[in-house]
Amino acid sequence: MSNRIHIVIAEPSDIIRNGLVHILKQMADLPVDIGEITDIPALASQLEKFQPDILVVNPMHLGVFSIVDLKGKLEGCVFKSVALQNTLTSDAVLKNYDAVISIYDTAGTIKTKLVELLSIGKQDEDKKELSDREKEVIVCIVKGMSNKQIADTLCLSTYTVMTHRRNIVNKLQIHSSSGLTIYAIVNKLVTIDEIKDTIYSEE
Repeated sequence: MSNRIHIVIAEPSDIIRNGLVHILKQMADLPVDIGEITDIPALASQLEKFQPDILVVNPMHLGVFSIVDLKGKLEGCVFKSVALQNTLTSDAVLKNYDAVISIYDTAGTIKTKLVELLSIGKQDEDKKELSDREKEVIVCIVKGMSNKQIADTLCLSTYTVMTHRRNIVNKLQIHSSSGLTIYAIVNKLVTIDEIKDTIYSEE
């Protein structure tokens, strides 16, 4: 895997959280950046800041809220959810998560589950079409706007804009502004007249 995987562990218990962090850091061939959240009530705002690929959280800590509720609050924050199970949790709750790991799982089992989750995520991502919001972001990019300008124009946070940009790259596999410009013109998202000033300024 060429890109680093951003994992956030939302767990107030130092023993459980530090143990999982230690296991993840021992996986040398699984390049991860790890964020830690101990303040569960502030989980939504912290996730906007971290923009993780994977969130690991004990479903019991979410209280009356479900992982579906949490994802619904975060329009631009797209992540895979992993239930960290240390007590008996109903299947009805666990089915809303993309994967489940137990505090009794071995390091090898946890690694296998994460690799499978990432592979499934990539296959799902490849099949998805661009959302209307992502198309709007592309139009702003090819017009030469910065992340801050895009955020202001579309009434989004800069973190949300960055997430949309990352999703666009994953879906289209286009890594340059010039490539996005060609894509936008071919797919009639913009006309040459709309972006001619940007094109000329890059020459």
